[in-house]
Order: sequence, then C-alpha cells, then structure tokens
Amino acid sequence: MYISPLYLLFSLPAVLLGLWAQWRVRAAVEKWSQVFTGRGATGAAIARTILNANGLSDVRVERVDGFLSDHYDPLSRTLRLSAANYDTPSVAAVGIAAHEAGHALQHAQGYWPLQIRSAIVPVVQFGSWLGPIVVMAGFALLSFGAGVGYDIAWLGVLLFGAVAVFTVITLPVEFDASRRAKQQLVTLGVLGRDEMPGVNETLNAAALSYVAAFVASLGSLLHILMLLSGRREE
Repeated sequence: MYISPLYLLFSLPAVLLGLWAQWRVRAAVEKWSQVFTGRGATGAAIARTILNANGLSDVRVERVDGFLSDHYDPLSRTLRLSAANYDTPSVAAVGIAAHEAGHALQHAQGYWPLQIRSAIVPVVQFGSWLGPIVVMAGFALLSFGAGVGYDIAWLGVLLFGAVAVFTVITLPVEFDASRRAKQQLVTLGVLGRDEMPGVNETLNAAALSYVAAFVASLGSLLHILMLLSGRREE
C-alpha cells in the first residue's frame, strides 16, 4: 500500500510525540502512585480541601470509573476523580486531583480560555467526526471532475479546523490549571517539599499529552490544506 511522503511528513512527528507523551504520563503516574503522601490525604480529600479553601464548598467531588478519567464538569459543577485517584493517598493522586480543582477555580473566576473551550465543545464534537467525512467526500467528487468537490472539501476543513482550535485553547487552560494546582498545594501546606517534585513530574507529563494532541491536529489540518492546494493548482 502506497503511503504519501507528504502524509508521513505531517503525521509521523505527531505520532511519535503522542507515543512518547503517553509513555511519559503512564510512567509518571505509575511511579508516583507508589509514593504515599506523608499526611495520608487522598486525592478526594485534597480536592475537597482546595475547593473549600476557595469558597467552592458547593462543588461536588465524585468517584468515576476508568483509568485517568479525572475531569471537572462545569455544567454540573462536579469534580470527578477516577477510583485510583479518589481513594489513594499517593503523590500522583494528589497532583491530579489538585489539577482538576484548578479547573474548578478557573470556572469560578471566569477564566476566559476555559469559557471559550466550553462554548465550542459542541462544535468540536460535531466537527471531529463529520469533518474528515466531508473532506473525503470532497476529494472523491474532485476525482470525478466535479468542481463542487473543492467547496465541499473546504467545508470539511472548516469543521476539522474547529478541532485544531480546540487543542490550541486547551493548552493555556491545562497549563494554568496545573499552575493553580501547584500554587494551592504550596499555599495550603498539604504536601511536603519532598513531595512536590512528584506532583511536578506528573503534571508536566500530562501537559505533554496536550501538546501532542495539538501537534497531531495541526499536522492533519496542514496535510489536508496542502492536498487541497495541490488539487487547486491542477
């Protein structure tokens, strides 16, 4: 099967970075999940402490199934932690829980990148699956000589582009949540100085996965744009 060199140029770096990011995240989580905090506070307890200290006692903290399925839901104002992080007093669990609490703080303080990201979620969910289909339909029509295929392909690019925009906005949202998490852990004094390096390593590894997602979406978008540009010249 023939693989376009252009496709490899845009996709291979993203694939390699994504694999490395996944490895870094799993390695950091596995490593620091084995190191328990000196005070024995679980992820759920730390999240609750941070929320209460910032006047967010109405935000619920719940257990959810799945591996690294931790997230903050701004619609229901609920912070959900995977079972391992909810119940375990490990450095990794505390770091991840504090990060999600950071998102709750962003929401409460009207952090505008989070507001934009939340607003475009429906468009991204729609465009992530429909965009590639529309692009392929456009190229198929172009192969049969139908000029309308070019316009249809561009519509797909716009839909798929929403995904790229989402990954761009996600970067400052996630970096800021980690910054807030580290700040809260230090300010509240819930971790010892020797435990913060574990939090830093875990959250920095997680941040790399968002960078990989951005590179992947940007690479795919540029690849499609290059293909469309070539077809237009033809």
